[in-house]
Amino acid sequence: QVQLVESGGGLVQPGGSLRLSCAASGSIFRDNVMGWYRQAQGKQRERVATINSAGNTNYADSVKGRFTISRDNARNTVYLQMNSLKFEDTAVYYCKYYGLGSDYWGQGTQVTVSS
Repeated sequence: QVQLVESGGGLVQPGGSLRLSCAASGSIFRDNVMGWYRQAQGKQRERVATINSAGNTNYADSVKGRFTISRDNARNTVYLQMNSLKFEDTAVYYCKYYGLGSDYWGQGTQVTVSS
């Protein structure tokens, strides 16, 4: 079992920044992929960004150049730095861990971009 605890969501004005954190604990497999997904109201959950243990990253086109995913393997923590936030970035953001054939999700953290 893997437990994921997210933090860092909140209310921000357009153009602002937020940093999300997700700390993993439990049976962490050395080779894993962690990432951020989001789900806006009335829409399907979508992938935002992923990063594997080697530090290789992948981003959705909608966030490229604005969001940066990173990780601290020693702390089993993944971060999402979100800059130049837009109204359409408003969503519940979920952390996901994938390793050894299993995936786990965090409880989600709300990000609201509003003036």
